[in-house]
Amino acid sequence: RRFDLSATGRAPVPPAPVPEATPEPAGGPQLRAIPQPAYLVLAIADAPAGHLSPHDRQVLGAARLLADAGGGAVVLLAADIPADAGEAGADRVAPLPADADPDRRAATLLEAIAALQPRHVLWPESRDGGDLARRVAVRLGEALFCGAEQVNARLVSRPARSGGVEQRRAPPRLLTLADGAAAPHRATRHAAQPIALPAPAPAASGAILHIEEVPADPATVPLAEAEFVVSAGNGVTDFAAFAALARALAATPGASRMVCDAGLMPRAAQVGASGTVLQARCYFALGIAGAPQHLQGVAGCEHVVAVNTDLHAAMIERASLAIVADAQAVMPALIALMAEGEA
Repeated sequence: RRFDLSATGRAPVPPAPVPEATPEPAGGPQLRAIPQPAYLVLAIADAPAGHLSPHDRQVLGAARLLADAGGGAVVLLAADIPADAGEAGADRVAPLPADADPDRRAATLLEAIAALQPRHVLWPESRDGGDLARRVAVRLGEALFCGAEQVNARLVSRPARSGGVEQRRAPPRLLTLADGAAAPHRATRHAAQPIALPAPAPAASGAILHIEEVPADPATVPLAEAEFVVSAGNGVTDFAAFAALARALAATPGASRMVCDAGLMPRAAQVGASGTVLQARCYFALGIAGAPQHLQGVAGCEHVVAVNTDLHAAMIERASLAIVADAQAVMPALIALMAEGEA
């Protein structure tokens, strides 16, 4: 293509028509409903406290791929139905009765599977999800494909021995999904229509007589397993206040590399690519500028809160909530506010 900038001796060329942009829906993503699906895909979510974890969203994303391949619909089953189930890709939702006994919980899910007759059932390969999947598979007498790392309508795969890969051409009926194996669904908002499940049969007395959840001490939880991490950076000088804030928040303490290099925090508390890569639900950074290696360590955190005096710090840009202030002033103020709330 040649351009004559002088435009001498030439007739003016009319500008090409610009296509009109399609307006975005006023209420966000377009709502999609599937009134008569060809089949159902069940997604069993841990959903702690009615909140979809990143792993739960990946399970819904994989279920969405299997359903969309043939006109199916995704049914989300969880003890507490999250409010954003439709945005995560659920066409229908149904609550599973909360039961601390894993045997009774498996029996309830078996009744739901018998009533809905799904083509596929997916669980997260987590502590609760993986245990429930194995109990259901044993009672159904079906094979369970555990720890799938690639799932679509034509192929499912997982790691095998000696560094190999086990593949199957067609996804099995029961499978668990490894963390990070699928992308969450973000394209459209689905109806998340509530449906009723058959009433569970009276629970029979099992071998488990008593179940009690014993909360772990946040100070001793490994960083890789922590749900809430509060971390100190070079901008923190009052480590007594930092320790008090970590106790008040019931958070696991962490630190930047500079703080660990200075001997102010143990090496096991280092967050970052050269320390521990977090998968926490919330990361609270105090006085941390945000070096690239540190940001790599918090890339998997769902929420990031940052306190820093520099408005243009990389950690401030990464955070979903930021406080531009000195950490030494913020820490005692937070402790005082929490003490007032407990009084």
